[in-house]
Amino acid sequence: MSTENRVWKCARCGVPLEEKKIIFTYMGRSFGHEVPACPKCGKVFISRELAQGRMAEVEALMEDK
Repeated sequence: MSTENRVWKCARCGVPLEEKKIIFTYMGRSFGHEVPACPKCGKVFISRELAQGRMAEVEALMEDK
């Protein structure tokens, strides 16, 4: 089952996560991406696909500069 079809809940608060645009900063550069986040405490969920896909691409691009 892909992460897109799941209803994720915050382990701390027990409430369903909601899509929220989060700004990530790496090596002084920032980029935004929508990820599931807890509306109560703000903790975010980074899926394996995002971490190994888009985030790894951005990391490689920034390190090459």
